[in-house]
Amino acid sequence: MVMKSSLRGLYAITPDWGDTSRLMAVTEAILRGGCRVIQYRHKTATSHLRLEQAAVLRRLTEAHGALLIVNDDVDLALTVAADGVHVGQDDGDVSRARDRLGPDRVLGVSCYQDCDRAVHAVALGADYVAFGSFFASHTKPQARRAELELLDARICPLSVPRVAIGGINLDNARSLIQAGADMLAVISGVYDSASPEQASRQFQSYFQ
Repeated sequence: MVMKSSLRGLYAITPDWGDTSRLMAVTEAILRGGCRVIQYRHKTATSHLRLEQAAVLRRLTEAHGALLIVNDDVDLALTVAADGVHVGQDDGDVSRARDRLGPDRVLGVSCYQDCDRAVHAVALGADYVAFGSFFASHTKPQARRAELELLDARICPLSVPRVAIGGINLDNARSLIQAGADMLAVISGVYDSASPEQASRQFQSYFQ
């Protein structure tokens, strides 16, 4: 059974790297640093490369006792026996994804800047919701900014963990945790770090 209690701390999201060996080496360093949630996201890869990379990531995360979440693709997640799926605004029906995944796998939903969308997603079976972008992001430079109040349980009451995403680094991470973030979704802040393992360890330390 998936340990949904692992939904806390650093949530590392893979970059669009075609070099599988490089992707695995850096991901393993991030896992050594203590990260326990990896999302496989590669928008431009062929279906063959996506299957190859997701399968290797599945073995790697299992070896480290970490969760593997697949972005946007329920079929791929089921094929590689991933721990769950993350869906966005244009990635299909949340309730259908919940039905296909069953009750034990993790379902995450992007809610952008919308508390009402998050409440609705939880009602349909989301195990966590993601808000953002909180800071300028290289991945989605045109993304609208989210307000910190979305992370405040008094203002946006939710029964599931909240993920903050968008331009997060070691310098601005603490402000999001203090505002109420349960997880920090990070790409370049770990994958492009001079020491991915040390960056992972430092992000994790902020949650202690």
